[in-house]
Amino acid sequence: MAQALNLSISTSHSPKPLISRRSTPFATAISRFSLNKNPIKTSLFIRASASDPNPSILTSDNGVGSSAVQERAPFPLVSDSSSIEVDAVTEAELKENGFRSTRRTKLICTIGPATCKPEQLEALAVGGMNVARINMCHGTREWHREVIQRVRRLNEEKGYAVAIMMDTEGSEIHMGDLGGASSAKAEDGEIWTFSVRAFDSGLPERTINVNYDGFAEDVKVGDELLVDGGMVRFEVIEKIGPDVKCRCTDPGLLLPRANLTFWRDGSLVRERNAMLPTISSKDWLDIDFGIAEGVDFLAISFVKSAEVIKHLKSYIQARARDSDISVIAKIESIDSLRNLEEIIQASDGAMVARGDLGAQIPLEQVPSEQQKIVQVCRQLNKPVIVASQLLESMIEYPTPTRAEVADVSEAVRQRADALMLSGESAMGQFPEKALTVLRSVSLRIEKWWREEKLHEAMELPGIASSFADRISEEICNSAAKMANNLEVDAIFVYTKTGHMASLLSRCRPDCPIFAFTTTTSVRRRLNLQWGLIPFRLSFSDDMESNLNKTFSLLKARGMIKSGDLVISVSDMLQSIQVMNVP
Repeated sequence: MAQALNLSISTSHSPKPLISRRSTPFATAISRFSLNKNPIKTSLFIRASASDPNPSILTSDNGVGSSAVQERAPFPLVSDSSSIEVDAVTEAELKENGFRSTRRTKLICTIGPATCKPEQLEALAVGGMNVARINMCHGTREWHREVIQRVRRLNEEKGYAVAIMMDTEGSEIHMGDLGGASSAKAEDGEIWTFSVRAFDSGLPERTINVNYDGFAEDVKVGDELLVDGGMVRFEVIEKIGPDVKCRCTDPGLLLPRANLTFWRDGSLVRERNAMLPTISSKDWLDIDFGIAEGVDFLAISFVKSAEVIKHLKSYIQARARDSDISVIAKIESIDSLRNLEEIIQASDGAMVARGDLGAQIPLEQVPSEQQKIVQVCRQLNKPVIVASQLLESMIEYPTPTRAEVADVSEAVRQRADALMLSGESAMGQFPEKALTVLRSVSLRIEKWWREEKLHEAMELPGIASSFADRISEEICNSAAKMANNLEVDAIFVYTKTGHMASLLSRCRPDCPIFAFTTTTSVRRRLNLQWGLIPFRLSFSDDMESNLNKTFSLLKARGMIKSGDLVISVSDMLQSIQVMNVP
């Protein structure tokens, strides 16, 4: 069956070429036409099929000319303004500051004791939280269930699309829960005991439980023990049965269930870690919990191979056939880096977990590995999250260090999809201020990028697995280029699965992408991806009817106005349309 590509242009903008520096017949054909200064509608239709590589072009000059093209009537306005869902923060931003003011980088907040109450969650949503992360290293399942219910209730009552990400603990070596304490401070020179014993009457002073029974056998006197990727360091000085005595060499804050690694002669000791399964028995129970609660994302810790992700996806499908849970691979080990491309290809996204990654590779390698992971994810069209210690000082202080701001700026400049707060929002003293810093830095760097006209070459590799997917990919690439060249106000994408919206996000166009989808779950999942503003809207296969309805609803809310220039694409009808809002 022939596949058609229809490009319809309606505008009163001054003449500009649609696409420049393109040598294909498709682009050459387009370049012969320019936009008409006359506000009366000018239409250009381009039809291409698989059997005919040279597109035929039918034109009409203000409705006069070829009878093959009929002039369409102006879009009628629909009066119903209650059948579209968009969160209040996005709506207010668009009304107040316009299209170009919207933030493209998404923000994730880890929910903990400092942010679990309904009013605290709403404050984070108002501040720009797109995804709420629950960390199964901490808290009970009942506690996490209550947080999930509160976020869902917030979405229903306020119109937000905050997604839920559940992060598994993983089976790597880690500390216990500190006897119920929220944290403990290790000072320079103090002697602490790391033990695999169970204590009936509470932990003795300066004693930490370790979850790995072979811990005392594996470590040696003189080894360096790193807590939470090096936030605190100890030197092993003595072994007594199941107890390991250590001297603190780098003081810091100890957090419950923090990851432990140990180094010997400058190298990571990882033989035992390599034997541990990626998904522990506790993780499987937590995954069952996440499936039952309908979380949007499962973030899997210490992924070593693509087979782990494939196995988990099969398990999810077997347990919940209608589930559309996305699996995020956390890149935080040497094995993850060795099998990076295969892991990302098998996953639905990736997280650069720099804390644990920095405990397994030299610190000076972390920045280059971060950039590589971000680039590979974008090439393969997978959302990527930069996480760990972005604003670590704001756990205790109300303002970040300048180095932290520079670190956040670099992640935004690399065009990562999302930035994540961990301890800053879970148990920090200033969670809302930390979120405000991420938001303001993201907005400023994105604005600078646009002001400097730092358009990327967008030479992205093809990823389509079928001819139909290849057409969708080419349409999105062309729409993004046109959006930059024409300086359009927004791209509208009508998508039932989210795939076309994801392809547009991959191109990182200058303008925001309004992603209209029919299901709430897809809307939430799209809220993780760069540049997408997700709406829930019922629509049909009739693009003209969809645009009529959308223009009416958005104009009624004051989110767009007559004369705004938009590009529209759809995954039902493979087409591009360029027009002014009537």
